[in-house]
Amino acid sequence: MEQRKSTKNGETFEQFIEDKFMTATKFSMEVEEIVRSNQGGLNYIEAILVYCESHNIELENVSKLISKPLKEKLKVDAQRMNFMKRSSRARLPL
Repeated sequence: MEQRKSTKNGETFEQFIEDKFMTATKFSMEVEEIVRSNQGGLNYIEAILVYCESHNIELENVSKLISKPLKEKLKVDAQRMNFMKRSSRARLPL
């Protein structure tokens, strides 16, 4: 069994890195929280814009932080707003 090294505060190295740097998982959770807290008033595209604006992040840098599930949700929003053609494959947006 592999023992994980701890930092001074007892957190693992992975937790330390995730706290200090933005990861795709952390970014997705933040965007999801913005959508949830606005009770459907914002879609995922708008939530990403709000997050970037409030944290002074340039939109060009966000593409690396978008996880696959978030990408699917963005695709559904874009299709709903006619920014993209609807895909020919029948898929439920879950």
